[in-house]
Amino acid sequence: MAEPDKRSPNIKPHWLERLTNFLLREPEDREQLIEQLHTAYENSLLDADALAMIEGVLQVSEMQVRDIMIPRSQMDVIDITDPPEKFIPFVIEAAHSRFPVIDDNKDDVIGILLAKDLLRYYTGKDFDARDMLRPAVFIPESKRLNVLLKEFRSNRNHIAIVVDEYGGVAGMVTIEDVLEQIVGDIEDEFDEDENEDNIIQDAQGRYRVKALTEIVDFNDILGTQFSDEEFSTIGGLVVSKFQHMPKRGEEVSFDNINVTVLRADSRRVHSLLVELAAATEEDSDTLTA
Repeated sequence: MAEPDKRSPNIKPHWLERLTNFLLREPEDREQLIEQLHTAYENSLLDADALAMIEGVLQVSEMQVRDIMIPRSQMDVIDITDPPEKFIPFVIEAAHSRFPVIDDNKDDVIGILLAKDLLRYYTGKDFDARDMLRPAVFIPESKRLNVLLKEFRSNRNHIAIVVDEYGGVAGMVTIEDVLEQIVGDIEDEFDEDENEDNIIQDAQGRYRVKALTEIVDFNDILGTQFSDEEFSTIGGLVVSKFQHMPKRGEEVSFDNINVTVLRADSRRVHSLLVELAAATEEDSDTLTA
């Protein structure tokens, strides 16, 4: 004879048990599944973060590498023909942990250099960057993200070079790029510190701007006169100019500023590169991918 359930009627079931019971009504397609998940969120069976992550997992299963890759034009690479005295300052300024290494042009990627391996240059011993290179992994633009993530995990690789149908380099993608589609923006040891200034001017006179920067602060530093009545942050203003959620590398020009998206995921923009443009006779918005 089965034991009766002795749990107190006042004890609420675990959230996972409540969610399981809710989803027992099997959805017939992906749209119905998403609808049930949103209903679960509205009924407090899921919090916003959990819902976003589940949606991210479903999205990754349908996305391809071309959807999130860093385009060729935006790749930070090291030319093996350059001496260390030339490319090490570039590595420090770019602040990435891994760099594709090319032999004269971006279609000839010969390996991956880890920034930490450059510490050997300062030991005073003979240094040859070629000896430090890790093998480069090449993948097609059409590879699905869930497959790529599985390969990243199994091979313990963190970066892949994306090639087009003709074998030319189309861009690159990292394991962080894939994970950010699921969990949102990931900060690593080389990302901007949360306590760092929201607006930083680089050596070229451009400005690295956090998307959450208040428009009032943005105006004060760059001398612009944007209204904060409709949008309170510069990120909100920029997204409105795109009229869609932009990807990394997309650009927009308006009101005498040029803006490039530096960091973004499927949910929001995180950082921007802003350059003041010369005044023009016509103030027309222009977009480039």
